[in-house]
Amino acid sequence: MTPASLRSPRTWPWWAQVLVVAVAARVISAVIFLAVARTQAATPWSDPSPGYLVFTGDMWDAGWYRSIAEEGYPTSLPRGGDGLVLQNAWAFFPLFPVLVRGISLLSGGTWTVIAPLLATVLGLAAMLVVHQVVAHAMTRPAATGLDRSRRGARDLVPLLTVALLATSASAPVLQVAYTESLALLLVSSVILAVQRERYGAAAVLVVALGLTRAVALPMAVVVLAHAVARWPGLAMRRRVGVVGLLALTVLSGFAWPAVVGRLTGVPDAYTLTQGAWRARQEVVLLLPWLDVARWLLGAWGILALGVLVATLVVTLASRPMRRLGPELLGWAIGYVGYLLVVVEPGTSLARFAILAVPFWAALAQPVATSRHRGRAVAALVVVGVLGQIAWIGLLWRLVPPSGWPP
Repeated sequence: MTPASLRSPRTWPWWAQVLVVAVAARVISAVIFLAVARTQAATPWSDPSPGYLVFTGDMWDAGWYRSIAEEGYPTSLPRGGDGLVLQNAWAFFPLFPVLVRGISLLSGGTWTVIAPLLATVLGLAAMLVVHQVVAHAMTRPAATGLDRSRRGARDLVPLLTVALLATSASAPVLQVAYTESLALLLVSSVILAVQRERYGAAAVLVVALGLTRAVALPMAVVVLAHAVARWPGLAMRRRVGVVGLLALTVLSGFAWPAVVGRLTGVPDAYTLTQGAWRARQEVVLLLPWLDVARWLLGAWGILALGVLVATLVVTLASRPMRRLGPELLGWAIGYVGYLLVVVEPGTSLARFAILAVPFWAALAQPVATSRHRGRAVAALVVVGVLGQIAWIGLLWRLVPPSGWPP
């Protein structure tokens, strides 16, 4: 054996450290999936006790993405006898199923094999980009204060962020046939491109994001925050570039609803389709949070919601969050705002948390400076894995005839 082969993991290249952590996390999740799959009853998507690829490739919304990849979108909006639009494929964005279909045509593989494997690969790639986004943020002058608390703590934050994110409760979604892996990769890549002032690359990436998930619009907050922070030092050409990127980001946020309206001949087809999944049978801003709060806690619901919002505001204003710089702080504000204004709260919120990268990076900072860092990391990882067991066992596993969607 050569001396190089005996090097400590701490001396490995950053990408090797990230991949070791990320792959180990996905293996742990795979073991949980396999264990839970043995207890899965027959479902509309599979026989009892399905194999790993069926369990991660065909369940829940993966069935919608599969129908898009294999059959395309419906030519018109399906409606029920009451005239309301029914749940249909137009609610789901096209880029991930198109990628799977393309690979299937080239390789001859099936959706059940390709989709979860592609999601896993995209999830690993996303972790590499997340590391670089946080590493870039930690080079800012505002982040140097971490080193006064503990030598080298700042350099640990990117890898700790990856470790906490990769082992979090909903991290198993990064290896199922959903769009979270691709979305996380694109969100992180746009932020990294903006951090590095590569506005052309960011423009291409944000268009792809607009065809992946409904999160391109909150990305406009990232671009705006970056523009405000960098404007005095930007040359005129770059000012034009960042303004153009901001406009394109806003347009990308509305691109898919516009496409759906055009292809179906119903201008608000996307909104009507989204309403089919809502308790009110329509998309209403903000109010669903009040409805759910009252439903869960009665008279105490509004107070609990106020405490939640106050906690989010305090977190966003905290020093660890501000150390991350305008781009990551902008994403935290934009994404939280999107969840509070647009999303109807439910069990899917746990899955949506996978895109909240800045919160994990903010948590990683006090962990990095802790005197008992090893114990803190171990405790958080254990809590995350227990959360994964709950997420897969209680949400991903369906107990017929109905269940809470993951």
